[in-house]
Amino acid sequence: MYKIKPIKMAINNNSPWQMPFIGSLVPAGFPSPAQDYIEAVLDLNELLIQHPAATYFVRVEGYSMVDSGINPNDILIVDRSLEASDGKVIIAVLDGEFTVKRLHIDKNGNYFLVPENADYKPIKVTDEMGFSIWGVVTNVIHKL
Repeated sequence: MYKIKPIKMAINNNSPWQMPFIGSLVPAGFPSPAQDYIEAVLDLNELLIQHPAATYFVRVEGYSMVDSGINPNDILIVDRSLEASDGKVIIAVLDGEFTVKRLHIDKNGNYFLVPENADYKPIKVTDEMGFSIWGVVTNVIHKL
């Protein structure tokens, strides 16, 4: 059982920010009434990762995908075994630099890396560019 230790504070009756400290013990763990409603155990590996041997995590830097809910410092779950088809969010290497963008393949087979932020322009992938796809983004993890 955890115990709360009272903190000794000097009381200044002229300060409106000081509040009474209640030194009673407050339970901070189980058992909980919610345990009667537990239906199953949730395994995040099963929920988020389809192909463990082909999956990796990467942290996002930049703002080019914010309109799709991908923000700076988010963690992306990327699956290298999935096909990178039109409309998928992918991790690509373009001229030696990693990027996360939505893949668009036009009717002529041209590849475009499309940001989801109006401040950025799509990138047409040309034969002169070093280009490879490192996987399809399956999930985004970010703090609230």
